[in-house]
Amino acid sequence: MTLDGLKILVIGAGIGGLAAARALALRGADVTVLEQAGAIAEVGAGLQISPNGFVVLHALGLSDLLAAGAVQGQAVSLRDYRKGEVLRLDLRQLESRDYYFVHRADLIDVLAEGARAAGVKIRLLQKVDQVIPGARPELRMANGVVLSADLVIGADGLHSKARQALNGTAAPFFTRQVAWRAVVPNLEERGPEVRVHMGPLRHVVSYPLRGGKALNIVAVQEQAAWAAESWSQQDDPMALRAAFGDFGPEVQTLLARVENVNLWGLFRHQVAQNWYREGVALLGDAVHPTLPFMAQGACMALEDCWELAEALSDSETVDQALARYQSRRESRVHRVVEAANGNAWKYHLSFPPLRWAAHTALRVGGAMAPERMMRQFDWLYNFDVTEKTGTTL
Repeated sequence: MTLDGLKILVIGAGIGGLAAARALALRGADVTVLEQAGAIAEVGAGLQISPNGFVVLHALGLSDLLAAGAVQGQAVSLRDYRKGEVLRLDLRQLESRDYYFVHRADLIDVLAEGARAAGVKIRLLQKVDQVIPGARPELRMANGVVLSADLVIGADGLHSKARQALNGTAAPFFTRQVAWRAVVPNLEERGPEVRVHMGPLRHVVSYPLRGGKALNIVAVQEQAAWAAESWSQQDDPMALRAAFGDFGPEVQTLLARVENVNLWGLFRHQVAQNWYREGVALLGDAVHPTLPFMAQGACMALEDCWELAEALSDSETVDQALARYQSRRESRVHRVVEAANGNAWKYHLSFPPLRWAAHTALRVGGAMAPERMMRQFDWLYNFDVTEKTGTTL
């Protein structure tokens, strides 16, 4: 199917929405992105782009721009919360070394610039009230305007109006975990590695951003008290410092620098049963929100956008394309979501003998078979969603 002139409305100017907009516009579609905020901006924090996500940015012609402002990762260091390194994983042993740490706002800027350069129209202050599937799907806006298109793409995140239209409302499950995130100066000039400090019912992840000038911090704690699922919720830095007060000096030094911190509750969501219906499709967090314990949220959205654009190009009709899109993506995202769901406990062992035994096993495995430790991630990082065509747009 030719995409020339196909009118597409994308809800949400996040990572998935902007990447999909560029991918589709470069194939000839008439794409408009609708963003409810008054500016394209993201809460300041970092994320990891592993090789499976980076190949999409390369195929979109944006990899050089992304790499210029990011930090190329070289290692992952798992550490006991008080006693130092347990295991070091060498990211340079991956089949592709394109593993980057990037500030979310920087990635959004690259994607927005790329979308506009491809002819995408980005309209701000556009709040969607209702998504109506149909032969020509419609959007009812908060200001009363009704918009229609040949295809509507819901890239509108955790609280997606598009998902609600296709799947109804489902309550997520609170994991009894909360996460704080902050960015602080990298005064020690920490090198290009992820450090995970693992403690009883808690862990702290940190890695450099923006050429090594800053450090991203994500701190996760298990607790009974409910917290909202919102990345923009502010918290008192003293609450963060109190929660991790028994961690070692390195973590204390980092947390002492935190001046502004966001807190959000971690919830498990089911992968949506219906990814599409009558001219409406979902991608990214709108269809498969994932816990942050595999660092794959952004990469799954990037993979989605490429697969959706390819399916539209390969199919005779929009409905056929959307069916192919779901069938090609569903099993992979289920595997990623399930892996993330099962990962946190490995960092949070609270019974001292069990934690000692687990950390000893990691040390032995890292010393005796370091390559095998890395190979366990081949299914994730070596996946290339662009490989079918080898196309670079």
